[in-house]
Amino acid sequence: MTVQVRLGRLLAAGALVAAIAAPAEAQVTPAAGYTPPDDTPSIRVGATIYADYTVQQKPKITDADNNTVTFNSFNVGRSYVNITGNINHYIAFRITPDISRETNTASSLAGSYVFRLKYAFAQFNLDDWITRGSWVRLGVQQTPLVDFMEGIYRYRFQGTVFSEREGFLTSSDAGGSFHYNFDGNYGDIHAGFYNGEGYSRAEANDTKAFQIRGTVRPFHMHAILRGLRFTGFYDADAYVKDADKRRGDVAITFEHPHLNAAFEYLATKDQTSITKSRADGKGWAVWLTPRATNGWEALLRVDHFEPNDTTDQKRERQIFGVSYWFPHQGNVSTALLFDVDNATFKNFTPSQPTQRRIALHGLVNF
Repeated sequence: MTVQVRLGRLLAAGALVAAIAAPAEAQVTPAAGYTPPDDTPSIRVGATIYADYTVQQKPKITDADNNTVTFNSFNVGRSYVNITGNINHYIAFRITPDISRETNTASSLAGSYVFRLKYAFAQFNLDDWITRGSWVRLGVQQTPLVDFMEGIYRYRFQGTVFSEREGFLTSSDAGGSFHYNFDGNYGDIHAGFYNGEGYSRAEANDTKAFQIRGTVRPFHMHAILRGLRFTGFYDADAYVKDADKRRGDVAITFEHPHLNAAFEYLATKDQTSITKSRADGKGWAVWLTPRATNGWEALLRVDHFEPNDTTDQKRERQIFGVSYWFPHQGNVSTALLFDVDNATFKNFTPSQPTQRRIALHGLVNF
């Protein structure tokens, strides 16, 4: 009898412990500080508008009645609709139509605004396996150098960065690329294979462009010098078989709440056919954008390029402007820029006159 009572008490105690332990096990939560990845599909829509009023002070033009006049016009240089989103935390995407004016006079759409694709890519995020911010992209996407420089130079709405403005690189192309972030914010590498024709042209043949950019931030922990970065870039391409199309670029950039600045050196090799001689070009650009805390900012930029080392030809450009950036939260940007853009051409045949444009530019980006 005594044994049975004791056995009954033990069983009752065991049942009570099990009843208490069961809900405790069910309520186990992840370790403090852990946030599960968000796999909720999402889509976002934004827009970018570049508008301007430009006066071409030099050269003068002749109108239909043979009057010498100063050309001027209101323009919408670019307008983008940005569609971005995530399928899950592994896969993201972007689709960006580019609406711009058709300038080819041979086209039946000359003077009209036309719709073309600027970006359309899928991005496979590699954060779960390697450093955060590493990914693979497939589709029509940003090219390594131009995209990097535009992240520092905020004035694409005035004009493109040096390598693109001289006609040697494009901001977007179809291809596949890989981006890797170094640990500790020391820098990154972006490399890929592209058609090489740019997003506005179809592939012409079997050649492909291999582009690679490497950037290091040696003083990533310093309060001021963390904004200093050194960049090297190389583009290996060909117009046709054995006809080189090469670009090499080195840049020093600096970012600070009161100043962004850069120095860039570009070297090019162009041989459009094996039956033609090769042109070796070189040039440099330097720009500064000192800014105040109340939204006002200055733009100071000088470009210099020599398209062929066998001639004495030189293209030089000076841009001076003042802008106001309206206060916003987040990634929204709205700005007005008044600038003078002066370009000179030396020893060209036929000779080219000085080009001077005075403009008021507007930017809306959200």
